[in-house]
Amino acid sequence: MNIDQFKEDVIAYSKTIGIDKIGFTTADPFTELKNRLIRQQELGFQSGFEEPDIEKRVTPAMLLPEPRSIISIALAYPSKMKVRVEGKRGERRGFFSRASWGLDYHHILRDRLKKLEAFILEKVPEARVKSMVDTGELSDRAVAVRAGIGWSGKNCAVMTPEFGSYVYLGEMITSIPFAPDTPMEDQCGSCTACIEACPTGALVQGGQINAQRCVAFLTQTKSVIPEEFRDKIGNRVYGCDSCQTSCPVNKGKDYHFHEEMEADPEVAKPLLRPMLKMSNREFKNRFGPVAGSWRGKRPIQRNAIIALAHFKDESSIPDLLGVLENETSTVLKETAAWALGKIGSPEAVVALEKAAAKEEDLEVKIEIEKSLLKLKN
Repeated sequence: MNIDQFKEDVIAYSKTIGIDKIGFTTADPFTELKNRLIRQQELGFQSGFEEPDIEKRVTPAMLLPEPRSIISIALAYPSKMKVRVEGKRGERRGFFSRASWGLDYHHILRDRLKKLEAFILEKVPEARVKSMVDTGELSDRAVAVRAGIGWSGKNCAVMTPEFGSYVYLGEMITSIPFAPDTPMEDQCGSCTACIEACPTGALVQGGQINAQRCVAFLTQTKSVIPEEFRDKIGNRVYGCDSCQTSCPVNKGKDYHFHEEMEADPEVAKPLLRPMLKMSNREFKNRFGPVAGSWRGKRPIQRNAIIALAHFKDESSIPDLLGVLENETSTVLKETAAWALGKIGSPEAVVALEKAAAKEEDLEVKIEIEKSLLKLKN
């Protein structure tokens, strides 16, 4: 079998199934990545969502016996909505980051990888393959960089010349010795736009991120968000795009190649107040198909409360009082008490005083009293 010709056949086939870019690299250990991951761990910069075993993250042979190559794929996603909706007074809207528009990208990439696997195994039945997307052990970005898909930007995203960083990544370890592609040279130069644009200073330096400060990470946590970050979150209900939208390479990049990635504006920019009263079923029906739903309803509701505080939306005061009176989640109640303090109108004071008279949870009572103290001084 001519491996070089087969590689060309795989590339040609990938284009027919909606893979926008494909690259090949060796299955050697990711030694440089290992050192970075150890350093991140020592600094406490990890998110906790990663595969905890660093050796698995950097050693393909631990995931597939005798691997010979890794195929990296990239699919471009839109950066602009075809149909836009705007919030207004009394009808404020939140915002899901671009990577959560359309159908959950995990499903889209797995579909493409499954088709690519079938093509390879049809031609080489004895081949062994293992595919993964995002939640797999390997670092999608490290694989993509080594496979020549793009370079590692200072925003910690993979930057492609064609599509900027607006790409979803996946990879397949194989037992086939495909020739590796050449990695790209870093093209960020002296630009620091993303570092300057980060709302919380999570980009410690070019290519290094403290995930614990990253807004995208914070919106996915389940606990009360530390007060120092709440004003920085704005109306983001899931994720953050600041380090992408500020990047000069991304300017003008907007591709609509995949119908399943198109945003439903009422999902991608949802009205905030109705979200506070959503049942689990309503949440699953509406937001279940998108990537941003993976942590469940309450983190999104907490973020919606923060967004209402960001807008100082006085029309939401009855909704926030409803959270304090009817919600069982301490996280949502504490956040609602803080939000009423941020809104700060006489009606908000009345709502807080009414809640204070009934509240029994100590943590919530403390948050209510903090808000009242701030408003009365």
